[in-house]
Amino acid sequence: MSLPTRKIGNASVPIPGWGCMGFTALYSTIKTDEDFIPVFKAAYDAGCRMWDTADVYGRKGMGENERLIAKAIKELDIPREDIFLCTKFAALAGFQGVRGDPEYVHQACEASLKALNTDYIDLYYQHRVDPKTPIEDTVRAMKELQDAGKVKHLGLSECSATTLRRACKIAKIDAVQIEYSLFETSVETNGILDVCRELGITFVAYSPLGRGFLTGRFQSRADLASDDWRLTQPRFSEENFPKNVELVSKVAAMAKAKGCTPGQLALAWIFAQGENVLAIPGTTRKEALLENVGCTKVQLTKEDLAEIRKVLDQFPVAGTRYPDYAMGTVNI
Repeated sequence: MSLPTRKIGNASVPIPGWGCMGFTALYSTIKTDEDFIPVFKAAYDAGCRMWDTADVYGRKGMGENERLIAKAIKELDIPREDIFLCTKFAALAGFQGVRGDPEYVHQACEASLKALNTDYIDLYYQHRVDPKTPIEDTVRAMKELQDAGKVKHLGLSECSATTLRRACKIAKIDAVQIEYSLFETSVETNGILDVCRELGITFVAYSPLGRGFLTGRFQSRADLASDDWRLTQPRFSEENFPKNVELVSKVAAMAKAKGCTPGQLALAWIFAQGENVLAIPGTTRKEALLENVGCTKVQLTKEDLAEIRKVLDQFPVAGTRYPDYAMGTVNI
């Protein structure tokens, strides 16, 4: 199956991409190879071949998610060049700190190459900006990896517009990954999306479904397992949940009128924000993955987009996207 493509640097990548974090962190109900291999096969067969991971995604230590992807590629006998493989460095185990010093950049890349069982990474992001290390030093080290052929494209995640401009003076930044959805539109006002458009940088939206909220699957907190980490997040709190359900119900009504699911509408909205914008919805469920891929068939008119903006104005999302301690690690 062939999907539409968008550019990241000199590469054409199929959309939507796929966030793989949930297999080994936060959301996972995957227990065995028999559980996860069919999902990877479904993604590949559907043409969904931009796979996003990070070295820190794992309950069992660094590299767990990367190793799982490597295993899937090997067991399914997928040609390496068929997958646009994205990973990240900088966040330390358990997200207990950030490192962007040159020595660590090289160290982390070698570890990821080994975990992914590959000799190159298609897109290598700095996961979070290290406030202790000048971004120029970090990006210079990333450029060394690129010059050595270990990395094809460079990216930053959750950086500020100012940091991005500084980074671009050192090397070509091909992608920026930041949360963006109907629930989270701060990138439209803090300058980062504008800078990406100005400099021709691809904007990669993570959590484009509001951590699942925008799919319409959750009508109350009781719909989530008692140990689901989302229950600790501000937008899923007892106070904010009912308010945010109102917004989702409006999205669901519009989706019904368009003949699609709420999640597909939310993803189509992301792709309608410009040719330099793409989304990487994450899931561990085959049926959800195929639903997400179906978003490319949803065409939003100018009237649809205006109506969505009207709803966002009337039903502002309640709560920040992260707790206070985590908000301090973004837009740096």
